[in-house]
Amino acid sequence: MTVTNSPFLRATLIADAVMGFAAAAITIFGAGLLSAWLALPEGLLFWAGVALVPIAAFLLMMAFRPEIPRSWLREIVFINASWTVASLAIMMLGLVQPNMLGAAFVIVQAVAVGGFAWLEAIPLRRPDTVAA
Repeated sequence: MTVTNSPFLRATLIADAVMGFAAAAITIFGAGLLSAWLALPEGLLFWAGVALVPIAAFLLMMAFRPEIPRSWLREIVFINASWTVASLAIMMLGLVQPNMLGAAFVIVQAVAVGGFAWLEAIPLRRPDTVAA
């Protein structure tokens, strides 16, 4: 089964990809500076940015398909939801001890990614699917 790539879904996937590439660039190339400002580990910032590159590339590829396999869209939602949970969990479990700016950074990006997960899940609840 596939999901029709509506203008809404396409725009959401493009926005998610653009934000992912932007976050990747900022955290890869600015990990040292961000680490000092946010009191977050430089390695965490750098490798989180590296992880974002293939995710953002996949999102961009999906954005320009006329139809998306439901399982792939579910995977996108799962990855974004997992990123959100992991972002909040590293603070709640004390794995990182960011300063106030760092905590705000983690929370804001977690909320944004969670918002993308929610928006990208909307087409999964609609019956406008096509048999593959």
